[in-house]
Amino acid sequence: MRIAIVGAGAVGGYVGVKLALAGERVTFLARGANLEAIRRDGVKLRLGDGTELIARDVQVTADYTAAGPQDLVILAVKAHQVGAVVAEVPKLFDPGTCVVTMQNGIPYWYFHRHGGPFEGRGIAAVDPAGACLRGIPPDRVIGCVVYPASVLEAPGVIRHIEGDRFPVGELDGSASARVHAVSHCFTAAGFQAPVLDNIRAEIWLKLWGNLTFNPISALTRATLVDICRFPPTRKLAAAMMTEAQAVAHRLAITFRVPIERRIAGAERVGAHKTSMLQDLEAGRTLETEALLGAVLELAHLTETTTPTLEAVYALVKLLGRPLE
Repeated sequence: MRIAIVGAGAVGGYVGVKLALAGERVTFLARGANLEAIRRDGVKLRLGDGTELIARDVQVTADYTAAGPQDLVILAVKAHQVGAVVAEVPKLFDPGTCVVTMQNGIPYWYFHRHGGPFEGRGIAAVDPAGACLRGIPPDRVIGCVVYPASVLEAPGVIRHIEGDRFPVGELDGSASARVHAVSHCFTAAGFQAPVLDNIRAEIWLKLWGNLTFNPISALTRATLVDICRFPPTRKLAAAMMTEAQAVAHRLAITFRVPIERRIAGAERVGAHKTSMLQDLEAGRTLETEALLGAVLELAHLTETTTPTLEAVYALVKLLGRPLE
């Protein structure tokens, strides 16, 4: 399968190495130091047991036209970075190309092929001008939830921390041939990639942790285990999750695990810095809108009261202003 990976960071690099070593024709769309490192040395993946995997037989370019049409495009940049590439991504399309979106938070396509009173509505927090909807039409999209934790240690060097699960699903819940082809491709590369009939419920389950632990960690500089074992921040996380759950319920989403079990799962990850804390320390823009702003937009839409989420959102927005 011809696979283009847009973004060769912690997630894109991890996925790309495994797919390339499984025999797929992988092209990375990268720039700067990452582009040069991959062009020179390939992409190196360091596993938790000390094993190093190197994918040298990959293509890498900053030129989307040169990359050419692909069977699959994996959009592995962060939600606030999609707008910067949305004009270029269509250069990777032919009529049958599908796009797997790997962003945290509420995606720009959330209400497309959704049904109900909000069908077709955009998410202004992550796609204020509708550019993503126009450039990467939802009909091409296969939803995906990213559970693995990994970090970009150096240009072209990824360290995997834990996890290998990438559930996928069509936006309308159908069991299409293309979503099963993506699942098979990911599974052959060593990932767990079940096909789900409600990808939005899985998005909310992952987001449930991200919208709490990411901002708390950025504000306090604490790791997951520290947040979960300090009673005041554990209580804060539970309050945020309770409000988010109320928003989700208004959108017919049911969580399959209770709040305490979700917090316990984060605690087991250990002394891990969330992606938002990593971004803060590196001086990068924070994922505030995808993780919190979009949820508050949905809260307003569904007339759900969320005072704790609003307070934390205000603090994180102020924290992130110098980075924007």
